Parts: sequence; C-alpha cells; structure tokens
Amino acid sequence: MTQHTGTALVTGASSGIGAAYTEQLAARGHGLILVARDAARLQAAADRIGRETGVTVEVLPADLTRQADLAVVWDRVATDEGLGLFVNCAGLGPLGLSLDSPTELYDGMLDLNVRALQTLTFAAARAFVGRGGGAIVNVASAVALIPERFNAGYAAQKAFVLALTQGLTAEIGDKGVRLQAVLPGVTRTEFFDRAGADIGQIPAEMIMEARDLVAAALAGLDAGETVTIPSLPDPTDWQAFEAARFHLGPNLSRRVPAARYGLD
Repeated sequence: MTQHTGTALVTGASSGIGAAYTEQLAARGHGLILVARDAARLQAAADRIGRETGVTVEVLPADLTRQADLAVVWDRVATDEGLGLFVNCAGLGPLGLSLDSPTELYDGMLDLNVRALQTLTFAAARAFVGRGGGAIVNVASAVALIPERFNAGYAAQKAFVLALTQGLTAEIGDKGVRLQAVLPGVTRTEFFDRAGADIGQIPAEMIMEARDLVAAALAGLDAGETVTIPSLPDPTDWQAFEAARFHLGPNLSRRVPAARYGLD
C-alpha cells in the first residue's frame, strides 16, 4: 500500500462513504480533518481513529448548507499549508422520484451537492496550484451516466460533479494537481434510510460495501484515474464512451444547422 504524508480533509466524514475514507486514509498515514454536521459523532470517530492509528485527527463540525459554516471550511481549505488531499463526500439525496420530493428539499440538495462542493473544490484547487501539488476527490455517482434510472434532479447534480472534475482537470491538471471523480453505484450506507427507501429491494449483487468502494477509489487515485467507476470490470468500456463523446466535438458548434434539418 502506498503511504502518504500530509493532511486530508474529508466532508461528510461522520458516516457511510465519508467515514470509510477517513479510516482508510488514516491507515495510509494521513492526518485528518473531519467535517460533518454531527459534532458528537465526529469526535467519537476522531478519538477512535486517533487511538487505533496514531495519526492526528481534528474535527471541524459544519453544516455546509449554511453560508457561515461553509465559509469556515473554505478558509481552512484555502489556508492550511499542511493540506494535501481534499475529499468532497458530503451529499444529500432525494425522497423518491423528482415530483415526489418536496420542493424545499431541492434547495438543500443544490446547496450541498452543487454550491458547497464547487466552492470548496475551487478553494482547494487554488491552494494546491499555488503550492504546486495536491489532490481533490469529488464523490459523484454512477447515475450521472444514466439519469433515466434515478431522480432527475439528483442525477443532474451528480452529472455536474463529474463535469466540474473533468473540466477542471483540463484547466489545471498540468499544474501538479490531481483530480478524481468517483462514481459509486448502489452502496450500503445510511443514504437509503434517510431517503425512506428499502435497500433490501435492490438485488444483493448490485450493492457494494462502503469500505470496498473506497478501497477501489483510492486504488484508482493511485493509478492516476480522473474518473473512477469502482464496479466497472473493463476500463475499455469507459474509454470507448469517452472516445465517442470526443468524436462529437467537431460537430457541436458549426456556422450553419445540419443538413438533416432541411433548412437550406
């Protein structure tokens, strides 16, 4: 296993995928800054991880949908010279299909899944570019690639995370900063309980454990992947998908409409 130095800041660190990241990053030798809303739960995790691994673990309780809390985390990301890895894992999911979820829920989803993630990603990117090194991990979702199969608003937000990561990689990837979008499929976390959904209705062969997801994601980060789909058996499938997307490029912006519209 590759050992790393420097501090990792993880949002959404109190449960699920975020908690799995904290444990595995500590095992790799990272000091930790844990960000989530539940201060008591964070402190309990920090005490346990510090005791078991010997790394320094700090808690930074914050609700990233609140501007004041987001500003505190932004300041830490932007100014902490010891920070070398930033993991954007905090997220909020829907309650059923798009029109079944309360309208006000989407405000919170957008604040956390899009606005806070972008704000902190840019803060980390600027800081890491200035220091000539660092890594940013944005946890998206496989639904970014199959929006027809899930809540449309949530799928669109995760597609944003993917596009942001890919676009920023093109802008700063040559400045010593590594970016990775992780696209989990169905993962056994508290996400389903919070959404009032029954994970037992999903075939067992589709459900990945959070620890396995994170182990694969970190292996993908080590390998230099910009996009990691932990359950994808054959990486050439993703490569073909990307090749088809780039093939569209020359025809996405032309002076006249395509002849197929019969507008001559």
